Amino acid sequence: MRMTSIASGSSGNCIYIGSESTHLLVDAGIAYKWIDSGLQEIGLTGADIDGVLITHEHSDHVGGLGVLARKLNVPIYASDGTIKSLKKNKSLGRIEEELYHPIQADESFCLGDLRILPFANSHDAAQPLGFRVEQGKKSAAVCTDLGNYSQYTIDRLKGLDAVLLESNHDIRMLQVGPYPYPLKQRILSDYGHLSNEASGRLLCEILHDHLKHIVLGHLSKENNLPELAYEAVRLEITMGDNPYDAGDFSITVAKRDTPSEVICF
Repeated sequence: MRMTSIASGSSGNCIYIGSESTHLLVDAGIAYKWIDSGLQEIGLTGADIDGVLITHEHSDHVGGLGVLARKLNVPIYASDGTIKSLKKNKSLGRIEEELYHPIQADESFCLGDLRILPFANSHDAAQPLGFRVEQGKKSAAVCTDLGNYSQYTIDRLKGLDAVLLESNHDIRMLQVGPYPYPLKQRILSDYGHLSNEASGRLLCEILHDHLKHIVLGHLSKENNLPELAYEAVRLEITMGDNPYDAGDFSITVAKRDTPSEVICF
């Protein structure tokens, strides 16, 4: 399996996960030409994509979905609530009804040689999901846009080889930043986004000897810095109640508007 972030941040998200024979996107929140360019960097084109997994309906996750669907006629997998919201979104343009495939949290399904397990996230969207993708004993997950986590979340992220996990904001930057007070409260709420420290604490719950790659994603442009996210998460791991040191793991930060390094596992 391999995974790469084509783009990850508050302005647009699109993650590739695939095997030799099956190729998936998680979200399509950037322009189609940007998606296609990112795929070409890993030896693929849009025509190779077998399905798009949509986490939720916010524009930074679906902004490019309409064009992608019309160009590629690619199946779209999302929760019932998300699909209903997408159908109401006139900015996406027409998407053929038969492309929509409703899925449920905790009900796994297969695409080619990949098994996908959707799981519920706590976010202010219609019916948001995260995704765990498995091929045999190998597995990766994309988990962003969640205001908090529970044992339920931890259980769905255990035993991974690779994870892209939200590290959205530095709390201090958010508190003193330019956002209006209601938006700050929304981001800090249980239905908002994970801070750098919360991301590190969640990682402490899922670390194990064979977790090979940790990618920090969905960083806020206004309320975070890659260096802050990286150091805060490393500190949580090193100082947390676990047997590991941050240096035991490969930890990287997904780039906002260019493809990140391809992870193979």
